[in-house]
Amino acid sequence: MATTVISSSVSFTFFLILCASLATCCYGEHKALFVFGDSLFDPGNNNYINSSMPNTAAHWPYGETFFKHPTGRICDGRVVPDFIAEFAKLPYAPPYLQPGTHNWTTGVNFASGGAGVVYQSPGPIILRTQLSYFKKVKGFLKRKLGDAEANKLLKKAVYLFSIGGNDYFTLYRQNPNASESYRREYVRTVIGNLTSVLKEIYELGGRKIAFQNAGPLGCVPSMKGMDPKLGDGCAEEPCTLAQMHNAALAKSLKKLSERLPGFKYSIFDYYNSLLDRENNPSKYGLKVGKSACCGTGPYRASNCGGRNGTYELCSNPNEYVWFDAAHTTEATNLQLAQLIWTGPPHVTGPINVKQLFKLD
Repeated sequence: MATTVISSSVSFTFFLILCASLATCCYGEHKALFVFGDSLFDPGNNNYINSSMPNTAAHWPYGETFFKHPTGRICDGRVVPDFIAEFAKLPYAPPYLQPGTHNWTTGVNFASGGAGVVYQSPGPIILRTQLSYFKKVKGFLKRKLGDAEANKLLKKAVYLFSIGGNDYFTLYRQNPNASESYRREYVRTVIGNLTSVLKEIYELGGRKIAFQNAGPLGCVPSMKGMDPKLGDGCAEEPCTLAQMHNAALAKSLKKLSERLPGFKYSIFDYYNSLLDRENNPSKYGLKVGKSACCGTGPYRASNCGGRNGTYELCSNPNEYVWFDAAHTTEATNLQLAQLIWTGPPHVTGPINVKQLFKLD
């Protein structure tokens, strides 16, 4: 009888240890991807926003190549975070606002088309609001996993950002002749607000930050369509603002890594990587770098999709850098994501996102 009791006790103890090990394996040690940003990373959050602004990405031909239907991604197929999730062997980070049962233990995507850091307009989920949603997700994880496992998950997760472009587009549209001192102060304000959000994520448990920096804003097809005098060139002022932002962002992240124990980061040089593809598409297996696949007018610089839109559509988006006036094709996104994942230090540094995921 005693032997049976001891045996049962040992078996039960082993069972408890096994359960604890499984919990650690399944939650504390696994990967997660949390995404913040604007239309470049939006997986469809804007589908669920009550706004007077039309959501053209909810209509054909968006989503035509991979999903075979519109998903709210402003692309013909997958966006960069989708590929990062694939590389990390994670499910696609779902839109935070998507209705239904949620399982955010592998991550979630808060990005919203039109979002900015300081720029605010009716509809898009600005960065501060995205942060407030992340706080709610942390609460969900603590309830689901318990405090200890939730904290482990948040510490091991990667936080992927693409935001800032709309702030500079807005400044350029509203104040194209802004003085240099005003522009510098504006960049400081954007970076200051962005840094504040990163510090809050750190305080909430985040340690691994990955950024896609600002792209060549003056070179998107919409800029060429707005100013025929540009021809195949770029608008200088938006590009200068992007370069100022990128320099300040790199300095800010370096300072955070020096001041916050355990803070690690990765910055992808989106600006030069995209610009080289636009100027030399054939070098990257593409054919058209300046014009969009979908739209109307010179460079197909406007009016892709929409409920009643009349537009031209290329026969093969995989040959184009741009799908619409300001957003890249799935083919381009795959190349960009590969650079984020395994790019060398001069492209994605000081470490790439694959290395960032592996850090304890």
